[in-house]
Amino acid sequence: MDPRPIGVFDSGLGGLTALRELRRLLPGEELIYFGDTGRVPYGGKGREIIQHYARQDVAFLRSFDPKAIIIACGTVSANALTELSAENDLPIFGVVGPAAQAAAGATRSGKVGVIATAASIRSGAYEREIARLDPSLTVFPQACPLFVPLVENGRFRPGDQVVELVAEEYLAPLRHAGVDTLVLGCTHYPLLRDVVGKVMGGNVTLIDTGAACAAAAVQCLEEQGLLARRETGSCRYFVSDSPQDFARLAGIFLGEEAQGSVERIEIEKY
Repeated sequence: MDPRPIGVFDSGLGGLTALRELRRLLPGEELIYFGDTGRVPYGGKGREIIQHYARQDVAFLRSFDPKAIIIACGTVSANALTELSAENDLPIFGVVGPAAQAAAGATRSGKVGVIATAASIRSGAYEREIARLDPSLTVFPQACPLFVPLVENGRFRPGDQVVELVAEEYLAPLRHAGVDTLVLGCTHYPLLRDVVGKVMGGNVTLIDTGAACAAAAVQCLEEQGLLARRETGSCRYFVSDSPQDFARLAGIFLGEEAQGSVERIEIEKY
């Protein structure tokens, strides 16, 4: 039993989809969420900048003495997980491995699509991990740089002509390739599930990276005896930009109103 909190971070609000799953699986845990809303998105930045930001995010969360940190960000998981794990003496979980495993287990045709930020696709992390799990699978990666800013601005619902047009352009090559499994390689993308599903068709399995990562982290923490075993936990939220904007949009990602305090911090101090 370990009462210390679990830290979760993302470049913005998308990581709340992973936090939502963590809360469902671990209602008794104390969760600390940091969204780097002042520097979102990370997906168009270079690897060194992403790693620099990620180290600051981890340093901030470590000020709470967490028992584990979850990188609820596909871009950071793809570009900095190895480095962060080597530099820190606590479990750090990313989304790439669990999502790749779920995709490898779900595909029937052997054709797996991956949509993610430009930085995640450039890293080749999803292709490498899926190939390691099953070299016979063919991976079709597709960068979707406009998805994160659209979602962060509330443009993700079916019937929104802008997001539907963008989705059709990004996803058409994957549909034509005949993928039967599609990794939503950014934690913002689950909000686009209905739009993506409409474009890809009902026979394509969509893999939620945040949910896959949360399930894998819970299993690992349970095996290591690190769960708190409380009946009721809590959430605290921190951002690097306006708390008011976070509070307004957080409920969309969480599926309910965010319960708990929201504070702005100076991430550059870390």
